[in-house]
Amino acid sequence: MPCQQASPAAGAHARVLTVLRAVTQRGGVQGVLDLTRSTGIPDSTVHRILQAGVETRTVDQVGRGRYRPGPAMIEMALQAMTSAPAEADVQQMLDDLQRNTGGVALLFTVTGFGGLRRLCTDYTLGDGDPETRKVLTYQLGSIPRSLRVGASGRVILAHLPTHMQETVLAEGPPRAPAPGVIREEAALLASLADIRRRGYAIGRQEAVAGWDGIAAPVLWGSTVMGSLALAMPAKEMPGDLRGVIQRTCDAARAMSLIAGGQMVV
Repeated sequence: MPCQQASPAAGAHARVLTVLRAVTQRGGVQGVLDLTRSTGIPDSTVHRILQAGVETRTVDQVGRGRYRPGPAMIEMALQAMTSAPAEADVQQMLDDLQRNTGGVALLFTVTGFGGLRRLCTDYTLGDGDPETRKVLTYQLGSIPRSLRVGASGRVILAHLPTHMQETVLAEGPPRAPAPGVIREEAALLASLADIRRRGYAIGRQEAVAGWDGIAAPVLWGSTVMGSLALAMPAKEMPGDLRGVIQRTCDAARAMSLIAGGQMVV
């Protein structure tokens, strides 16, 4: 029985998707020749696809012959993320993690507005000293923070595409870091490789002085959506971390599964 050949229409659709994916994957503003080299699709075809993208707001034209992802891509991403865990599910998972460990449970998401950052969108404080925990949540959750710093940031950074990692690494370390921040780029890169291998990150007074943290990624397939972090005063963090690591990873895995993804620990 002869093999079934793909229809020309199917091939055309595949080329459209390939070009649009390349627009998002490489980062920055790109020209037709840039996309031709990265996709192997003829420049005339790439140009037609991009012009169609401009008409549908999927691609934004910047100047003459330069393109970047358009606002319709943001709308599609937001629509896709509506399958993420519901508020009640998130709060229950945070409450369970906090109750089972005695730490502070925090959920971070990735924001690209004004540069790639992590933003704390929900947390559970527990019954510890309220003033101490208020300081922690203000420092970690009041404004977007660099992905270079803290277990919650580095675990996200470790799972970003290469061009996005390069953007974050180019920022350099923050001016007033906590004492445990990883300042050397070689050490930071080594930590990212270690995070990808292990599936979690450990921070020792890295984001806030006096506090240690453990974080695991919240994933949709291979795409990182954010991180789940457990923070404790350094003097209260157990010497044997296996239990708190497992609970943090289990909770992040549960969030990932609800979102339609998976996490391997």
